Amino acid sequence: MSFNTFGHLFRVTTWGESHGPALGATVDGCPPGVALSAEVIQPWLDRRKPGQSRHTTQRREADAVEILSGVHDGRTTGTPIQLMIRNTDQRSKDYSEIEATFRPGHADITYWQKYGIRDPRGGGRSSARETAARVAAAGVARAVLADLAPGLKVTGYMVQMGPHRIDRARFDADQIDRNPFWVPDAQAAADWADYLDSIRKAGNSVGAVIEVTATGVPAGLGAPIYAKLDSDLAAALMSINAVKGVEIGEGMGAAALTGVENADEMRMGADGPEFGTNRAGGILGGISTGQDVVARFAVKPTSSILTPRASIRKDGAPTEVVTKGRHDPCVGIRAVPVGEAMMACVLLDHLLLHRAQCGPGPRGRIG
Repeated sequence: MSFNTFGHLFRVTTWGESHGPALGATVDGCPPGVALSAEVIQPWLDRRKPGQSRHTTQRREADAVEILSGVHDGRTTGTPIQLMIRNTDQRSKDYSEIEATFRPGHADITYWQKYGIRDPRGGGRSSARETAARVAAAGVARAVLADLAPGLKVTGYMVQMGPHRIDRARFDADQIDRNPFWVPDAQAAADWADYLDSIRKAGNSVGAVIEVTATGVPAGLGAPIYAKLDSDLAAALMSINAVKGVEIGEGMGAAALTGVENADEMRMGADGPEFGTNRAGGILGGISTGQDVVARFAVKPTSSILTPRASIRKDGAPTEVVTKGRHDPCVGIRAVPVGEAMMACVLLDHLLLHRAQCGPGPRGRIG
């Protein structure tokens, strides 16, 4: 299987399966001299790990990260950083009944058609468990960003669950860490808890939309054509398991606007250019403007459900599938820290690319 690596200068290769002994990431391109330890990375993994509320899978994993290489005396050496997370709570027997069956909505059938072999235990490489490795790698990226762009902050939150959306008028960033859905709307969090309970008890699942915002992003990141900041960010978010759509800034909504409405007007402020709005999501022509970078991605409902669905077996015979085991009724909940991770990795990658070509800071002065 090829294509397990993303990034240009800051490159991340993930490895491992859902029910293997371990999974992890090899991080290449990390600058030397950055303070790094397992304790620095672990808090980010703790936000993603399963079993933290009744609203997520009850698989119990410590997701304890181990650093095997690339760090000496608490600082990065500039050599590849090997990160490992051991799997400790697999229940492979839960998947014995689907070894010869394709689950509707899942990658089972496409993996079989492409490779002629697949790991049915939790989906193997297609499992969202793989994203733990990305979050660990992003822990490295965040440590580097803290050195090179200390004012940069990445924040993810859920803005929609099924048909239910947050009320932007009630947006309160302080609420994000106070509920199990990462929702910046206290009323929505309370309402969604009841809604998701009903979905879970019915043996069903539901999708979600996550928004990720990066503040303090310097102007000038990205390139005009084949390494656009928004195209790399969209590809990174689209690569997350179960993601079916990505928007930057106004996104699909821009199609309903006029040019007058869509244009982000500018004026000169005391500290440089200021924008009246941010329809562009902080990126113009593939290059960051210095505004907040804003992206959203849609996560489909979890494919593994207890509701019977018609399908076929490897021999073509018709069958009915009920997926047992421990699954997220809304996988979008744990996708929030994963979206943050991909944003952090892409921004660091482009920051390193910019510094390599242009040096620190923007080249073109205004005012």
